[in-house]
This record gives sequence, C-alpha cells and structure tokens, in this order.
Amino acid sequence: MVSKKSILLVLVAVISASCSTTRVLSDGEYRLAKNKVEITNGDDFNPKEVEKYIKQKSNSYLIFGWNPFLNIYNWSGRNEDGKMNRFLRKIGVAPVVYQSSQVNASIENIKRHLEYLGYYDSSVDYETRTKGKKIEVNYIVTLGKRYRIGDITYSIPDGQFAEDFYADTANITVKKGDWLSEDALEKETVRSAAYFRQHGYFGFTKNYFSFEADTLVKRDTADLKEFVREYTRNQTAENAAPHRKYTFGDVTIEWDKDLKFNEKVLRDMCTIKPGSPYNEQDVNTTYARLSNLKVFSGVRVTLNPTDSGFVNSNISLTKSKMQGFKVNLESSTNSTGLIGVSPQLNYYHKSIFNGGEWLNLGFLGNFQFKYNDRNVKSNEFGVNTSISFPQFLGLPNSIFQGPNVPRTEISSSYNYQNRPEYTRNMISTTFGYTGSLMDGRFFYQINPLQAKIVRLTHLDETFYNNLAGNPFLRDAYQNHFDVGTGVMFYYTTCSDLIPRRSYSYIRYQFDASGNILSMFGSAFKTDEYGSKLIWGTPFSQYIRNEVTLGKTIVFGRNDNQALAMRLLGGIGYAYGNSSAMPFEKQFYSGGANSMRGWQARALGPGFAQRDSAFVIPSQTGDIKFEANLEYRFPMFWKVCGAVFLDVGNVWTQKEADGDETVRTRFDFKSLPQSIAANWGYGFRLDLNFLIIRLDMGVRLYDPSMPAEKRWYPFGYSDDELDNAITVHFGVGYPF
Repeated sequence: MVSKKSILLVLVAVISASCSTTRVLSDGEYRLAKNKVEITNGDDFNPKEVEKYIKQKSNSYLIFGWNPFLNIYNWSGRNEDGKMNRFLRKIGVAPVVYQSSQVNASIENIKRHLEYLGYYDSSVDYETRTKGKKIEVNYIVTLGKRYRIGDITYSIPDGQFAEDFYADTANITVKKGDWLSEDALEKETVRSAAYFRQHGYFGFTKNYFSFEADTLVKRDTADLKEFVREYTRNQTAENAAPHRKYTFGDVTIEWDKDLKFNEKVLRDMCTIKPGSPYNEQDVNTTYARLSNLKVFSGVRVTLNPTDSGFVNSNISLTKSKMQGFKVNLESSTNSTGLIGVSPQLNYYHKSIFNGGEWLNLGFLGNFQFKYNDRNVKSNEFGVNTSISFPQFLGLPNSIFQGPNVPRTEISSSYNYQNRPEYTRNMISTTFGYTGSLMDGRFFYQINPLQAKIVRLTHLDETFYNNLAGNPFLRDAYQNHFDVGTGVMFYYTTCSDLIPRRSYSYIRYQFDASGNILSMFGSAFKTDEYGSKLIWGTPFSQYIRNEVTLGKTIVFGRNDNQALAMRLLGGIGYAYGNSSAMPFEKQFYSGGANSMRGWQARALGPGFAQRDSAFVIPSQTGDIKFEANLEYRFPMFWKVCGAVFLDVGNVWTQKEADGDETVRTRFDFKSLPQSIAANWGYGFRLDLNFLIIRLDMGVRLYDPSMPAEKRWYPFGYSDDELDNAITVHFGVGYPF
C-alpha cells in the first residue's frame, strides 16, 4: 500500500511538469529551449569544442529535459506585483529569452575559434525551429581546410642561447606531419619559454617567439619557420637586447613585526640560494613551501635583476589569522525515536612554537537517545591533541626538492564511552609523517607507531553473559592493548577544498598490529583463553585494509550539475593473539556518509537482525562493501538538491555467534541477497566555503527482514514505511 504522502508528491510533480515554462513571455518573445551544433564534415570533431563559444545559453535542465524551477517562475505570470509573485520569481529560474543578435555574434566566435584550431575558412550557418513559444537553434558547421606541417626551420640568436635552444629540440611539441594550428604553436611557445626561465634566462616570455607558414610550395602542406628574436612581438629591432643568463643574488625575507617567527625555518624552506643559477622553478617552489606553512595569508616574491647579471630576491610575508575554532555537527533520526547528535569543536594554532608548528586541540561528543525512553541513551566524550612540525624529524629539509616538505605529527587522544551495556575508556598515541606530492594531488600518511589501550568497566550482566557465550563478541569487546603501524595513501585529480570540476580519487588505508609483540610471545603471561598479556591486558593482532574509489562528473551548460560515484571495500583479519578485531577497528555501515537509509551501525552484518545485546545499534563486521551514486543539481539561490542511491553491507568472516542460521558470514552464493539498498533525496546549502547538508534516506531493500518483506514499499502500511526513513544532517558532501 503506497502512503498518502507518496501520492501527494507524485501529484505535485505531475502538476509542475504540466505547467507552462513560457507564461511570462511577451508577444513575439520565445524561450531559448536548446542550442545544437551539427558538424557536416569531420566525424572525429567533437561539437563540444565549439558549444562553449555560443554566446546565449539556453536554460539548463535537471533531468530528462525538465527544470521544475522554470515552472515555478512562470507561476508568477507577467505581473511582478505582490509578495507571492516576487517570492516565486526569487526561488524560480527565469526563461532565457531568445535574441537573434546573439546568434550572429556566436557564429563569429565559432569561426575565430575554428581558425585558432587550424580549420581555415570554415563556414557556420544556422537554422531555427519553433514550437509554441519555444525555439531551438541549430548551428551548422562546415570545417575548413587543414594543413600538415612540412619542413621546420629555425632562426635563433647565435651564442650560448642557440646551444641551449638546440639542446631542447627533442622536447619540442610541434613536429613535422602534425596539423598546423595557432593553438599548437601557442602551447609550444609557453612550454619553451618556461624551459628557458628554468635555465637562467630571467624574464624570458613567449612573446619572443614568432612563426611564418608557407602554404604555397607544397599542396595541403605548410612549411614552418620559427623565429626567436631578441625583442618581443610588441617591440621593434631597435629594442633588441641579447638574451643572457642570470644568477641569484641577495635574498631578503620580511614579515609583520608583531609576528614572532624563527627565521631559520624560513631560510630552510627557501630554495632560492645566492650564487646559484637563476631558475624560475626555485622561485615557485619557495612560494609554495612558504604558503604551505599556512602561517602567512600573503606570500610575495619580488625579483630585481641587475646589470651585473644577478637577480636579487625580496620575500614579503603577510601573517594570517594564527588561531581560531572550527565547529562541525552531524545528526540523524528516524521514526523509532532514536536520535543521534555528534558535535565537534576544534581549536587550532598555526605556529605554537613560532616555527610553523600546527597545534590542534579537539573536543567531540556523540550522543544517542530516545526522547520517549530515558533508559535508551549513549554518551561519548573525547579529547584529542596533535602537533605537526614543518620538517621530517631526523632529516634536513634541504634533501627534499619539491614544493611540499613532509611534516612530522605526534598526536594523542582520550575517549570515554558510556553505553547501557558497558563503560569504555580509550587512550591512544600516534607518531608519523605526512606530506603531499604531484602538486598536491597525492597525499600520504605513514605512522611507524600507533598505540592504544582500551579498558571496559561496568559491564551489564546480560551483556556480560552474552560475551561469555559468544567468542566473537568476547574478543571484540574486551580490554586490549593495540600496538602497530599504519599507512594511508590518497590520490585525487583535483585538490580544491570544494571541487567545481570533474575529478576522481583513490584512497587506500592499511593497519597492522601486534606483529612485533608476537615475536616476544614466550616472554608474556597468558590468560584463561590462551591470549598473551601485556600489563595484564591481551594485545591485539590483526591486519586491516580499506580502499575507496570515487569519481565526480560535472556537467550541464553552466557546469552546475554533477554525478558523484563511490565504491568502497574493506577487509580485516584477526590472527595469532586475537580471534576477532577490536570493536573500534571493525567496519560498520549506515550514517550521514554511508548507507543513508540507516543510522550509523544499524545495518548488518549480513542477514542478521539487530543484536538484542545492544540497546543502541552496534552492528559491525570484518568485511565491508558499499557503492554510492548521487545526482546533484541546482535549485534556487544557494540551495542545491540531490537524489541518491546507496547499496552495501558489512559481513563477518565466520558466524558471529556460531549459529549458521543467523547468516552474518560473507558468502559469495548469498552475496546478492545480503546487499542492502536505499534511495533518497536531500538539500544542500552551498556557501562556497561550506556545504550544509540535509538528507532523507529511504530503505529500498533490507536483508535483515523476512524474505517477503525485504523490498520496500510493497506490502507495507504507512507506519511501516515511516520506520524505513532516516533523516541525516551533516556538513560537507558525503563523498
């Protein structure tokens, strides 16, 4: 039985779709519904190459050629008076009114761009098609003639410059047989000019290059002559001056007087060394290193050449805000009345010891409760502190040549959890190195030491009895000592904080614990279960792997829509001194950034129903698989919408309580039936520097239910459907 709410939503969608999108237009006006580019020749030419040069863009569409905000705008009619009409126009999207003058301007734009790409004497025509008060414009493009590059000759100033030029000829990108185009020539001049600036030629630019193409000697071929002159394109021969090499001279560093800072740190970061040959890359590297300290809001490197062949450098630094607070909040709820709130407060200082050392002090909480049952509650408090030094402790910064110097991080934390089943205290510390490569697209974190000690107290009697009869729970929920190593590697094609273009990424995390301690196992005492003890506490032994693949495709006429995809998998294996991974290292599903049809830790493992040993959900496993798909689109003002689909679950490597009928174990035969699914929609408030998110996840397939009730909404009452809905509040995109 479908709920009344669902029927109402469908009716609203149908009514919206049926409304006019041209009601506000005056007589003789048309809404530009679509632009199309048709290439009459050249099957390998992508029409998108010229679409962006069309001056008047049509309205964008959210899905299947429909934009409901066009309908909303048109509800206001032609009358702008009245609060309601002004409101509708504010949240709606105005139709693009077709302007014929823009078509002619677009044709000229397209022709110029085609010539830039090497298509000479191209022709562009157009035709329009009207339907009611909507119009479509079809641009008909006939590509012009192209020329292959024939012989290439060079006219280069004599002397050392000529030697350096010919030493680089193997890297020249314009070669015989290539298609001739201004685009290719321009890219080559940019590359070659950068090469010379990296080999001592201060101030050398692409404007010293020019070309001549002769298309008369050979048919369909252009012989090319490249000139490197001693004056720029905007000058004459009277301004000629020989190209010369420079050497770095004096280097001065200045910063705000009220900022106490260790100058030695700045000198170590600076790769501009007096007496070394001028190299633009050293300037760029110095700029990047000083910016990456995050202590300075402005880094300016001023270069002053002298007649004696030296380039003096003045580095001017403007301090940024040195300390502050960051706040984060996530929450979720469903119709069962279980509410989860996770606030987080962080204090930071960017130079606690006056040398670019980052201090971070964080306070977090995680509170779960039922407003109609005071006995169901869970409180978690945590404090963590970390300090990051701008160097690889034990090695000098001078051995690192790139724009990013590795940092050394030391952190520690304390976490207190008070649940109905137990009270748990965790103390941890980490020592490691972090850094980035490849212009900030590859990040790494290597922790040679990770240590944690966990103590459980005040165990509920029923929960304690369950532990005694369930080896999986007993080993996961016990005092333990965790000492090991870990690494994390992350690669992305876009390092922006909030990416506005298509990108993909991969993240890999590996943890290993207890292996070194196990080498001294004979020296340790054992408990009644045979586990080796350190200070009366078993030490954990396991390996854990997790990999995430993601891709976000940005599209739409204004690049304002996106299709985000994520694939996540993880597996952990306990061995030696442990028969189960520690609870905090096990995988879970559900929550604001995972399976959004469930609250955190409420799904799985496998076909298992919720474990009655826990008052608040605490479902975990050794294996995790999850796939997410989300379509993001603009709505009005800074509000965006999203429609998403999540599938996944967690599993154990063996039946959690030894009962094969529970079916928590990962099994390829039953894998398709054990994968949960949900869909949903959400809203995002995009403040450019911050994304505030509200998502509503609706269960689609729940493997924990009886076979006849796994698919929603078939066979469910309104009340049962309400139980399958979970609302999440968060900051930032889920992935």
